[in-house]
Amino acid sequence: MPIYHKLGQIPAKRHVQFRKPDGNLYYEQLFGTIGFDGMSTLMYQIHRPTMVKEILSQTDVMPKIAIEKSIHARLLKGFEVPAKDDFLESRTALLVNKDIYIGLAAPRLSLRSYFYKNADADELIFVHRGRGTLRTQLGNIPFEYGDYLVIPRGIIYQIDFDTADNKLLYAESFHPIYTPKRYRNWFGQLLEHSPFCERDYKLPQDLETYDEKGEFVIKIKKQGMLYELVYPTHPFDVIGWDGYNFPYGFSIHNFEPITGRVHQPPPVHQNFETSTFVVCSFCPRLYDYHPQSIPAPYNHSNIDSDEMIYYVDGDFMSRNNIEQGHITLHPGGIPHGPAPGAYERSIGQTKTEELAVMIDTFKPLAVTEEALKIDDGKYYQSWLES
Repeated sequence: MPIYHKLGQIPAKRHVQFRKPDGNLYYEQLFGTIGFDGMSTLMYQIHRPTMVKEILSQTDVMPKIAIEKSIHARLLKGFEVPAKDDFLESRTALLVNKDIYIGLAAPRLSLRSYFYKNADADELIFVHRGRGTLRTQLGNIPFEYGDYLVIPRGIIYQIDFDTADNKLLYAESFHPIYTPKRYRNWFGQLLEHSPFCERDYKLPQDLETYDEKGEFVIKIKKQGMLYELVYPTHPFDVIGWDGYNFPYGFSIHNFEPITGRVHQPPPVHQNFETSTFVVCSFCPRLYDYHPQSIPAPYNHSNIDSDEMIYYVDGDFMSRNNIEQGHITLHPGGIPHGPAPGAYERSIGQTKTEELAVMIDTFKPLAVTEEALKIDDGKYYQSWLES
């Protein structure tokens, strides 16, 4: 995210001596991606971040693919993904390719017994139900219903839930997640036509700094393996930092829809992008105002992308028999559009209260074994006329 932020204590210049009250040095760590070319943050830590006391275990956590190739439209009943106590164990990958893992999670308990780092992927977590605090080495972010949490790869974090009924949509992206280029000027500032601005971001705050020694377990995901390491010092020992690479939050309720006289194409709903997929937010909005407009989306061919929609709340105008937590998958190669009757009944409607998250991938998505367990098995026939 191209915005500068800082917390805590930092020296006046980079890469110079920065001493503790006792005269010893703080340890500087450059935290960046894409070599030295991507966004980065400069952290100052009480202890050496390189110390590893023990490597306890490794576990293969690669998603188990059931169907590699398919042209089958699907409806997944997301709320049927079982709830589990542990945050990581609750994460259930459903649709995956080499660029992204899309899944659901229903954790009952906070993640406090260990720390977690995803060294493979940026994480995008959408909070459908629940509230709490994302706690990271760079500060804390309170979250609630409707929030996206963007966690760059390599961030060490824990997560506190204030509720037991938590439902999350998540995406693990193997490419950095950015705000769309067309919303930004050359300097990274969001432009006037952007459907959100920098004021809408939930930036890290309340930097927790611990000067503690002991045994601290960090679970690190790398190359599809989950490693359990013991560090001799507390991972949250950052005394201060500044830069551009850090976690942040954004509420879907702060997305300002772009509307027009006739139906607008899906890119107007875009919220995030990578080089391999985009994320769109469908929010309550006024419908098209041409006197002969058809508010329902026109039929369109998915030739170059797979389309996944996660239904959050409200009345989903273009679909029949859709409920909260459902996921639809429209694979590339065949056209799709409104359910029978939706095209006609949208005429004359003035607004929608729907809330949904769409992820369009530029490469096909494989279906996991866990996804088949919640597949209704008949959605692909839902456009047949009775």
